[in-house]
Amino acid sequence: MARQKGLMKYIGTIGDVRHFKIKGQEGFFAGMVGGPTAEQVNNAPEFERTRENMNEFGGCARAGKSLRTALSTLMSKMADSQVTGRLTSIMKKINLEDGTEARGYRKIEISTQRNYLLGFEFDKKLSMNGVFNAPYDVTQTANRESADFIIAPFNPADLISAPSGTTHFRLVNALAVVADFVYNATTGTYEPDDIVNNELSVVQYSAYIPLNAPYAGSTLTATLHGAPTLGNNVTVIQCIGIEFFQEVNGNYYAFSSGNCLRIEDAF
Repeated sequence: MARQKGLMKYIGTIGDVRHFKIKGQEGFFAGMVGGPTAEQVNNAPEFERTRENMNEFGGCARAGKSLRTALSTLMSKMADSQVTGRLTSIMKKINLEDGTEARGYRKIEISTQRNYLLGFEFDKKLSMNGVFNAPYDVTQTANRESADFIIAPFNPADLISAPSGTTHFRLVNALAVVADFVYNATTGTYEPDDIVNNELSVVQYSAYIPLNAPYAGSTLTATLHGAPTLGNNVTVIQCIGIEFFQEVNGNYYAFSSGNCLRIEDAF
């Protein structure tokens, strides 16, 4: 793939060369026009492997979207522009672990491969450990409908890397339920194995905490609404995060950068 340099910047096709942008990357790119037709990809025997890959990729994208939908209130503040592709990539790794179904129809069995999600940073340029270094722990109830984010006493000025101008911060404890995804031969698509509980979520915020004063510690509890019954085919994903604010005359103004969110546990 060619990368365009120089003063001319355009998107489109000139002759046999197509020019385009790639989301999340700088500059303009170029490639030759051509390749197989849609009819060939959809029907020709030589593209059977391509169809299998496309089918499973679509299912992985749907599984990743369920997690993003469950955490939609946090995505605009705490995720980078490439989070969709990065989550889809993780779901594909989970998909490849299934040895029970034929190629092209393998399950996305998150419930048996939860380790792939642990430590996922929603903004790849920010690490929760690099921003928030205070002592903490996480716990969950046996029925998986509630989880705690337990923060020990600490001095924020020493253990938090905040953007310039920050006066306060909030801690975040979020739960998101994501089901395993299986191929439905009737509909021809991947669907959640538990459509009722898939994408259930709750986000719990701490109070606004001063950056330049000792913090006494607290327990931030997030509990799913409605006391759902969660089967073995769903995973509860616990995320912890931090967001920053500047207080002016009693009003708290959120920073658009510096906030971060990480998958701390999956159970």
